[in-house]
Amino acid sequence: MPLTQTATALPPRQTLPAEERHATELAFLAAHDEGPRPPGWLLTPRSVITFVCGSAGDPLRLPEPHGTLPRQLVIAPKFVGERALVERCVVTLAGERGLLLVGEPGTAKSLLSELLSAAVCGTSALTVQGTAGTTEDALRYGWNYALLLAQGPTAQALVDSPVLSAMRSGRVARVEEITRCLPEVQDALVSILSDRRMSVPELSGTAEAQVAAAAGFTVIATANLRDRGVSEMSAALKRRFNFETVLPIPDVEAETALVKRQAVAAVERAGAAFAVDDAVLDVLVTVFRDLRAGRSAEGWDVERPGTVMSTAEAVQVAVSLGVSAAYLPAGDCLDLVPGHLLGVVRKDDPGDHARLLGYWDGPVRRRAEDGSPTWRRLWDLRENLR
Repeated sequence: MPLTQTATALPPRQTLPAEERHATELAFLAAHDEGPRPPGWLLTPRSVITFVCGSAGDPLRLPEPHGTLPRQLVIAPKFVGERALVERCVVTLAGERGLLLVGEPGTAKSLLSELLSAAVCGTSALTVQGTAGTTEDALRYGWNYALLLAQGPTAQALVDSPVLSAMRSGRVARVEEITRCLPEVQDALVSILSDRRMSVPELSGTAEAQVAAAAGFTVIATANLRDRGVSEMSAALKRRFNFETVLPIPDVEAETALVKRQAVAAVERAGAAFAVDDAVLDVLVTVFRDLRAGRSAEGWDVERPGTVMSTAEAVQVAVSLGVSAAYLPAGDCLDLVPGHLLGVVRKDDPGDHARLLGYWDGPVRRRAEDGSPTWRRLWDLRENLR
């Protein structure tokens, strides 16, 4: 394989945005349901919910041929969570009200935001990543300084933020980790969400001095509960959003299936086949769920670590196990689980090491004593945690 690429060949992308990844489904749903749609929406609200939650395994059928689209298609579920939550989110967006998705890290808030944006307006790219260094320009506008120096403040020199672009085109703007932004930056959204227009004082006296939001514009923001108090949102801004809490996956089978599906896809992107036994994945997901809940499936108390034992972290461990099995095969994948778990729990609090050992001395030991060979092997690996 050549070490360099030709000048014209672009490297394959690791991931695709939702609107490209699921382009066939989006086009199919647009043709399948021609019912009324809110202004600017590509799909009906009902089809947006179907796109996110799936068609429950039932094929949807087009009444007549439609270009190159298949005549029938099963819409796969893309978000594992309550359908009622998705329905409330869609109703909020249809009312052109801001939507704020809150929850613990790793509960797929960003994924849900991306899926909703792709289904509603066809793009999830109008995104601002909130950080402590995010400035007000990221939510309002900036300037092309070469044109600004040459022409002064003109409409041509204005550089739209993703939010301003969404306002002009009547689409959805996404603000990730809004509570990581400083309060004065967050509050740039207050007038945008209430007045539905943005003032550009530098262009005063011209037609471009105010930009009015086109029909369909709204904002989806996300915030981690662990960041509460970092940059608390003002009461005025909170009132402009409907809050929806995204909870961890309640069903163990659904979570295990999701972890496997995501891990298989990631390992295949790494150029290998996924070869981790289902029994190892079951153990992995069980450990994460026990530590996350502070109680085992059997009802035994477990000391919760300070680190968030999220589904996303479980996926990453499963991916690591899959890559190791493919490229560095050396015995049973189960042998690698304690080391990866230790890497997860050490992220925030060194005291979590002792809590993980306590989990081994509790539920892991008791399951081993009950005769499970997988948990017995895991108990034997306790020394790998030191």
